[in-house]
Amino acid sequence: MRNVFSDRGRLAAMLRAEWALAAATAEAGLTAPALAAALERIDADMLDAGAIGAATALAGVPTIPFVAAVRRLLPPDLEPDFHKGATTQDILDTALALQMREAFGALVDDLTATLAALAALARRHRADVCAGRTYGQHAAPVTFGAKVGLWGAGLADVAARMETTRTRACVAALGGPTGLSTQFGPHAARVGAAFARHLGLATAPFVWHALRGRMAETGFFLAELVGALAKMATDIAHLASTEVSEVAEPYVSGRGGSSAMPHKRNPVSCVAVLAAHAVAGSHVATLLDAMAVLHERGIGQWHAEWLALPPLFGLASGALREARALAEGLVVDTRRMRDNLEATRGLVFSDAAAAALSRHIGADAAHRAIEEAAAETRATGRHLRDVVRARPDCASASIAAEIDAAFDPADAIGHGAAVADRAADAIEAAALSLRTRSDR
Repeated sequence: MRNVFSDRGRLAAMLRAEWALAAATAEAGLTAPALAAALERIDADMLDAGAIGAATALAGVPTIPFVAAVRRLLPPDLEPDFHKGATTQDILDTALALQMREAFGALVDDLTATLAALAALARRHRADVCAGRTYGQHAAPVTFGAKVGLWGAGLADVAARMETTRTRACVAALGGPTGLSTQFGPHAARVGAAFARHLGLATAPFVWHALRGRMAETGFFLAELVGALAKMATDIAHLASTEVSEVAEPYVSGRGGSSAMPHKRNPVSCVAVLAAHAVAGSHVATLLDAMAVLHERGIGQWHAEWLALPPLFGLASGALREARALAEGLVVDTRRMRDNLEATRGLVFSDAAAAALSRHIGADAAHRAIEEAAAETRATGRHLRDVVRARPDCASASIAAEIDAAFDPADAIGHGAAVADRAADAIEAAALSLRTRSDR
């Protein structure tokens, strides 16, 4: 992402936009055909990025010194046709669209690999039972495969919108000073279509100089992507805590250590993902603020996008890299999961026990009975099953058998495995679709 949004990357994209403009206007007979060929011979490395940057501080936008620098590299007879009919925002918005197209493409490998790894992890642990947790406390048994499947399903849901977001974001802009394209006269539609075609970009029904919803939409997508990864990182960080110890980040010598405590194995990847998530929202807020454009070109709002979109792509890319490492190398301790399931002496099965007892004494009475039994378990340390079975209304063999069955995680394992399988199928389909569309 640093390469995509580097000074050289921007200059290269601006040159490409100017080349497409020259080719489009030549087709309409408005400029010399030789101009496009001359522009193709100019490389971004031939421009002095430092000098253009210094001049930008004076001009307020990089287009003015950029145009001057390129004109000095053109034959004198072609120089008057260069940048003909375009305004600063046409070139910068179109260059940004080209950069974003490349940036979206740069996300694909890590995104598809992360999805594939999560699908495989869900299948591998489809039937490995662990405690489900709500409000930070044990709730009812689930399987780790189902938990992983939900991580991947959330990420797949975002990935499914990537192509639509990219298509809507990567749009050519050629509206001239006020967005009416009057500079091309009757050739405006033809030039605009050719300009976009030469760049492989989509076209918009209206020039989007002052309509910045596409940029905000892009920001939302990137923040949602980081948010889906943050959900996974949040769970992993908790599961890796000393008191839980059900998973651990993949071990790499020297990674996650402490300057003071040699034993530490801190969740570095989770930290990186969650830090990206903490920052992403503020950049989205900037893009939302940038939608309040004054008339045909705003004062500072458009410029603020330059400070928000590249960092968002960088945050998403970095978070994906760390999430991929987690998904591909997560260390899972299934024995610890089973041990933790029994840590509360059967309380995690209270829902199933209440359901079994309700068939004999009614739902309300069963709920009260199990609540009282749970209080006794907490006070005495006796297993909830034993407390419930000691009740007079559970004395019969048939009821006792039902109570015993309620403390068997087999039913939860079956449902969890089914969820894991279904989620893995959806995750794999999303990864395949993303890869196919990207290759196309």
